[in-house]
Amino acid sequence: MVLLSIAAVALSTALLIVVASLFNGFINAFEQSAVDGMGDIVLSPGKNFAGYAELEKRLEGIKSVEAATATLSAQGLLHLGRGNVRAVEIWGIEPAKFGKVTAFDKSLLRGKKTPDTRPQTQDHQIEGYVGIGVLAEPNEQTDEYDVNGAERMIGQQFVITTGSTSLTTGGSTTEEKNEGQQFKRKTIQFTMADAVFTGIYYFDSRLVYLPIEQLSRTIYPGSQEPVAGRIQIKLRKGADAEVAIAEIRGVWKVFASEKLGWEDYDIRTAAIETSRQMQSRFVAEIRKQMGVLLLIFGVVSLSAVLLIFCIFYMIVETRRKDIAIMKSCGADSGSIALIFVGFGAFVGILGTLLGTAAGYIVTKNINEVEGWIRVAFGLKLWKASVYMFSRIPSEVYWQAVWWIVLSAILGAAIGAVIPALSAALTRPVKVLRYE
Repeated sequence: MVLLSIAAVALSTALLIVVASLFNGFINAFEQSAVDGMGDIVLSPGKNFAGYAELEKRLEGIKSVEAATATLSAQGLLHLGRGNVRAVEIWGIEPAKFGKVTAFDKSLLRGKKTPDTRPQTQDHQIEGYVGIGVLAEPNEQTDEYDVNGAERMIGQQFVITTGSTSLTTGGSTTEEKNEGQQFKRKTIQFTMADAVFTGIYYFDSRLVYLPIEQLSRTIYPGSQEPVAGRIQIKLRKGADAEVAIAEIRGVWKVFASEKLGWEDYDIRTAAIETSRQMQSRFVAEIRKQMGVLLLIFGVVSLSAVLLIFCIFYMIVETRRKDIAIMKSCGADSGSIALIFVGFGAFVGILGTLLGTAAGYIVTKNINEVEGWIRVAFGLKLWKASVYMFSRIPSEVYWQAVWWIVLSAILGAAIGAVIPALSAALTRPVKVLRYE
C-alpha cells in the first residue's frame, strides 16, 4: 500500500513537470525564434523610406547597438518549375549584415558563408535564398524535410513574380487616384545560393530572401535610392533593452526629420520594440493556457493526497494495537503523530524524486517518445505546420520543478495528518483491555 502511494506521488509529479516544461519550452522557443529571425529590436516606421544606409551607421554609433540592417518585405509567386508555383513572402536583405543581426548564417544548409564572402560565377547574377519548406513539403509521417533534395536544387535558377501599383491618371481626389491605380507585374530571376532551414515552420515554408537593392529597384523603379521597410537591430551583450530603445528613438527622430523631412506625427507613430515584445500578446495567452492546464492537473493530482490519506488511515486502523502498546510504554501523543506525518513526508520525498527523474527523462526524450508513439500507433502528436517548430522543445523548466516538488511533499504530509491525529488519540486502555 505504501508503494502504491509512492507511485501516485511520482506519477503526479512527473505529469506536472512534463506539462510545465513543454509549455515553457514552447514559449521560450517561440520568443527565441523571433530574436533569431528579427534581431533584438525592430524599428518599423509604418511606410518605406530611403537612405537606410545612413540610418544604419547612426544606429551602430550607439554604444548598446552591435549591428543594424535594413529589410524590405513584399509578396510574390515563386516558379520552381512547370506547374509548380508557390505563394511566398519576399524579404529584401543585406546578407552580410543580416547574418550579424539574426541567426541567418546558422540556418543555411550547405554553407554559412554569405554572398559577400562566397565566390560568384557571374557578376550580374542575383543570388537568393529559399526556405526549405518552400522547396518541398515535410513528410506527413515523420515531419522531416528532404534535405538532400533541397541541396540538389542549390545553384539552379528560379523566377519570382512580384509587382507594385502605380497611378495611371492625374486625378486630384482620393477616389480618382484609387480608380487610376494599376498593378504592374515584375519578375526577378535569381540563382539559389543556398536553402534556409531555421526549424521554424513559418520562416521555412514562406520566405525567400533576395538582395534588398535589387528588390527595391524592381518594386519601386521610380525611387532614386533603394528603400527599406524596417530596421532590425542586434544589441551588445548585457545591454539594457529599454535604454537602447530610448536611444534608438532619439536617433530615428533626428534622421526622419533631417534626412526624410517627415512630419512629427509620422515620426512618432514609428514602432520601436523588442522582438519579444512583438510576440507578447500571443505569449501571454499561452501562459494563461499553461496556468489553466497546470491548475486542472494539480486538482487531479490531489487524488494522490486522498490516496495517501486512505492508505495511512488503513495503516493506523490495522496497527491500532501496536500504537496502544507504544503509548502504554511511555510514548506521548505528539511522538506518535510525528511518526505518521514523517512517514507521509518520506513518501512524498521518495515519490517526488522518482517523479522528477521520470519527468526529466520524458521531457529530454520527448521527440523520441513522440516518434515511438507515431510508429507504434500511427498517431502523429506534433505537426510542424500547426506548432511552428519542426521539433518539440525539450528543456526542463526547473523553476516550476522546485515548487511542484515542494507542493508534492507538503501534500503527502498533509494527507497523513488526519491519520496521524487519529493515531495520537488512541487510548491504550480501550484498545488493550481485552488482551
